Amino acid sequence: MTKPLTGKVALVTGGSRGLGAATAKALAEQGADVVISYVHAELKAHAVIDYVVSQGVRGAAIQADQADGTAVQMLIDSIIAKFGRLDIVINNASIDEMGTVDDPQRDNRAFDRFWAVAMTGLTATVRAASKVLSDHGRIVMVGSNLGSRVGVPGLSDLAAVKGAIDGYSRGVARDLAPRSITVNVVHAGFMKTDINAHMRDGLAPLIERLCFPRFGLLEEVVAPILFLASPAASYITGTSIDADGGYNA
Repeated sequence: MTKPLTGKVALVTGGSRGLGAATAKALAEQGADVVISYVHAELKAHAVIDYVVSQGVRGAAIQADQADGTAVQMLIDSIIAKFGRLDIVINNASIDEMGTVDDPQRDNRAFDRFWAVAMTGLTATVRAASKVLSDHGRIVMVGSNLGSRVGVPGLSDLAAVKGAIDGYSRGVARDLAPRSITVNVVHAGFMKTDINAHMRDGLAPLIERLCFPRFGLLEEVVAPILFLASPAASYITGTSIDADGGYNA
């Protein structure tokens, strides 16, 4: 059976664990060669690539801190040097920080790093990748409906970044439309991943208010990412798909 992404090269940032790892594996199953970036989880990253290669495609794990613009550029350069092209970018790398703006114990350095990874780093990745991305390529941002509805205290920085990702994606969609590159966002719901383990108690009130009051499964969020990365989504750009259990309903 023909795999729809055969011959494509995909980058998944933050692909060593959680949603990024699940996305990287699914892209390989659809025939894409897959590169993932990671910061610290080297063993997990190489385990993901072992699975990728087991699907009969090429794979690579490259250490790159998205908060470092130089590292981001080296990541993109390495992909082109090794694979010769780049067709799909899944901007998944992020970290989370919770806390009210007036918290006297607020760790401002942690929040500065959050912004550097989740927003500044994301834009650096898009700028670097856009210069080499193939015509008819795909950019998918992993975002959240926190940008339009917050729900509980302590999420102001998260909400600001998620809202900014939506606006930035619409602008990039306009910028890259002449090359038939689509740019979209998947609003990922709350999933049980190791990155948000420290936040689950704080998220409980939001989970209770969902149409489906449970944490999402990784595959339930991977599915729309795969669709937007596929040839079937060629007329969809500058928009978002909510995969969040009805957060805004």
